[in-house]
Amino acid sequence: MSTQQKDLSYFRLRLQELLNTSFPEKAHDQKFIDQRSSWAANAYEGAFSSGNAIEQCNEIANYILFEGLHFSKFDTIFQVVCNEFDTIMADEELRPFALKMLPVSEPVFAQYELTDDFAYNTEYDLLYTELTGTIAIWIEENGLQ
Repeated sequence: MSTQQKDLSYFRLRLQELLNTSFPEKAHDQKFIDQRSSWAANAYEGAFSSGNAIEQCNEIANYILFEGLHFSKFDTIFQVVCNEFDTIMADEELRPFALKMLPVSEPVFAQYELTDDFAYNTEYDLLYTELTGTIAIWIEENGLQ
């Protein structure tokens, strides 16, 4: 296996892990995964060939690999579900319920400009409150199912 193929596999696995955990809506988008992994591997190889230190090569590749993937809608919903609704469902039900709430919460997210550093923005607290209300209303109308 060539170095390029090893790098590509490494970046693909790292990206897939992040998507499975925090971006389940993108976890099966093979075109996205292939493209990002390839770009990161090429950037790493180019940076290395240019004489950069390994740490710098990794930094460059990671920037490309994870661009736009620092703020997760799913992680935010999961945090709301765990913090606000954990007393009404079992621990093993929290993640599946948060996944179910992802499409329900889209209209709330659409009201905000979600940047990579949005979680550190003052509007985050408002988003959190609106998500809590949206989920509470959904549970009231539909039950936990």
